[in-house]
Amino acid sequence: SNNNGNRDTVQSRLLNKEINYLFVVDIYNEGVDIPDIDTVLFLRPTESLTVFLQQLGRGLRLADYKDCLTVLDFVGNSRPEYDYEGKFRALMGKTNTSTHSEIENEFPHLPLGCSIVLERKAKEYILMNIKNAIGLNRNQLIYRIQNFKLHTHLELTLKNFTTLNHISIQHLYKKGSWKKLCAEAGVINDFESTHEKELTRAIYLKWLSCRSASYFTFLLKCIDKKFQLDFKSLSEEEMQMCLMLHYDVWQNAAGYKNLEESIKAIGTNLMLIDELKDLITILLDDIDFMEYDINLGFPMPLKVHGRYTRDQILAACGYYSFERKPSSREGVQELKDKNTELLFVTLNKSEKNFSPTTLYDDFAISETIFHWQSQNSARPDRGRGRSYVDHEALNKRILLFVREANKDQYGNTMGFVFLGEGNLLEYEGAKPMNIKWLLKEPMPPYIWKDSAKMAIG
Repeated sequence: SNNNGNRDTVQSRLLNKEINYLFVVDIYNEGVDIPDIDTVLFLRPTESLTVFLQQLGRGLRLADYKDCLTVLDFVGNSRPEYDYEGKFRALMGKTNTSTHSEIENEFPHLPLGCSIVLERKAKEYILMNIKNAIGLNRNQLIYRIQNFKLHTHLELTLKNFTTLNHISIQHLYKKGSWKKLCAEAGVINDFESTHEKELTRAIYLKWLSCRSASYFTFLLKCIDKKFQLDFKSLSEEEMQMCLMLHYDVWQNAAGYKNLEESIKAIGTNLMLIDELKDLITILLDDIDFMEYDINLGFPMPLKVHGRYTRDQILAACGYYSFERKPSSREGVQELKDKNTELLFVTLNKSEKNFSPTTLYDDFAISETIFHWQSQNSARPDRGRGRSYVDHEALNKRILLFVREANKDQYGNTMGFVFLGEGNLLEYEGAKPMNIKWLLKEPMPPYIWKDSAKMAIG
């Protein structure tokens, strides 16, 4: 009731134990002290963390004969956007682990004398809710950066922030550069914006779609030298990696006289160089597979089983030069001067981009045999089709690049995994031809799994 006299009567009856339960809506949230309360029931969601903690606080006063406070939260089946993560984070105090892993492991880091017990179903529901939480918007990210120090003793770094908040790097970079977000949160003083747009774009569209220890190691070398490289001392493969880097950042010649000038320009913003160092180190640490060298008789920095964007592949193979970036949209790309052909394969094709007849024609038969369907014009007795049949006699190299789908789970264009060289095992048909390529290196397990699925269709 809103009548104050009534409220005082009810409160004294509760204190005198004339009544044992009191149900309230928006009263007793704060300023009312009833130390004897030893059980709190939550029966409705609140979006306000402050109100949630105030309500909890009603039961946290000490009293004689009161061993503990029991909190029963019946708000489990709330709206999907209910912020479980924020609520649990507030209850846990300062920890160095993410809310997700605390819930999974039965809350090992709660303050002394506290426990949180979740029914199995509730735990599954909450973990699913946190996993599917609609991505944080820019303001929520900034709020979490501002409040980071309240929740942990860890230093505020890109790695610590994303790990503790269980946020993917991909999601964060959708919202802009890490340093820019920190500046907007007021945790760093000034923000240097030179080339911010180009570098953030390179991170989001190129480096997050790439997974290659050798390329990331080269990028770290560039970062450590603030992109002021001594071009005379670079190997031919490093020069090709410079070209990959150039097109990662600038998209075209961008008004620079030469490659050296273009790479040096990337290093003008020292604040973003710091950010790049943190980011590329995280990406490098995440790589959990071996890459292999390949000798093609011409300098080419790609490694077998590395994952690269199409532009990175075409720059690395010399199809792009600093002066020219010819367009390339086909599923095959011929490098005439190198007597080499690149095959680009998307396993899980979407109906939108492919005709129904080509939907399931590229798949792995085993870890070393890949079934590929040529363009519709290829026939075994002439032209390009003939060059596949006779490729070994012609010393023509066939290089396979395969990706699981057009887009990854974050909506980014997916990079291609370099499967290395293929040798013709057998073929059948014409217009199109069905060819089985024998790989020199067995494909990595994650691609093999996705690729074998396509065979079942």
